[in-house]
Amino acid sequence: MYTEKIKDYKIKDDAVILAIESSCDETAAAVIKGGRHILSSEIMSSSAEHIKFGGVVPEIASRAHTVAISLVVEKAIESAGITLQDLDAVAVTYGAGLLGALLVGVSYAKALAFSLGIPLVPVSHIRGHLSASYLENKELEPPFISLLASGGHTAVIVVKSYTEYQILGSTLDDAVGEAFDKVARVLGLSYPGGPNVERLAREGENNVKLPKMLKGEGGYNFSYSGLKTAVINYKHGKEQRGEEFSKADLACSFQCSAVDILVQKAIEASDEFGINTVTAGGGVVANGYLRDKLLSECQKRGKTLILPPKWLCTDNAAMIGAEGYIQYKKGNFAGIDLNAKARVDLA
Repeated sequence: MYTEKIKDYKIKDDAVILAIESSCDETAAAVIKGGRHILSSEIMSSSAEHIKFGGVVPEIASRAHTVAISLVVEKAIESAGITLQDLDAVAVTYGAGLLGALLVGVSYAKALAFSLGIPLVPVSHIRGHLSASYLENKELEPPFISLLASGGHTAVIVVKSYTEYQILGSTLDDAVGEAFDKVARVLGLSYPGGPNVERLAREGENNVKLPKMLKGEGGYNFSYSGLKTAVINYKHGKEQRGEEFSKADLACSFQCSAVDILVQKAIEASDEFGINTVTAGGGVVANGYLRDKLLSECQKRGKTLILPPKWLCTDNAAMIGAEGYIQYKKGNFAGIDLNAKARVDLA
């Protein structure tokens, strides 16, 4: 019955979409109009609950989503100055992420879309990160080169159109965000690891020799397991010999090795494909060193850089709304049998 009702749904250019994101430890909802205009964006995080465990605990995250989701959606609707009846669609992250956490958002979105009789739009969290740049620059049009750098994915991608992507290369092992988190634990830093490594790195110098990870090799692929191991070996070697060393210098050196290759390969892709617009998305793009490095390199080469603000790089529902609009315009609607997926294709 629901599927039949929305089969002939009239798609609108200025559609008002409620987006829901619950892939990890943030419960988020946003209202996006026309795919580019943020009417509201609300986030409730359970990160404080996870700090004592040194990372996200899936069961705790899922329970937090259950408590927060109605409150976040209500606040997003209120902040946007609309009612539920003004919505044209509901977009929701169905993957990738923690399965239990995703199920909370998917279940809520299905019930809401069904009750309102409007389309349910499934959105890939990964594509959401790529689409965050549309919110930063409302004139942005494909093609462009996108650097994806997050806790679960690292890739250089050619965005050929709103729905067509070419993956030039991705990580062969750890994602860059994973490497930051693992190095944080080695250095005795608390969760969340990435921001804490960045803070420590500001106090140090890039003076520890570490591998550059497939520099000049592997095309556009990345590898972070060797870099992580090199940090561990350096620290353990110093400790076993009773030698003092600077954790700040080690953090700074790691950050430079991890980030410089990201920027290098994104710029190389821009040169090779003759595409002068570069964008970036994913939680690691909130890293200040990466942002400064990418901006500097793009300015040197006369390239246009579209860099979303930090809050649009970390998990949020506004980016899901931006990608949700693209899928809405495509008519990619889901039925009430939509299920969550822990893994989805990269792009």
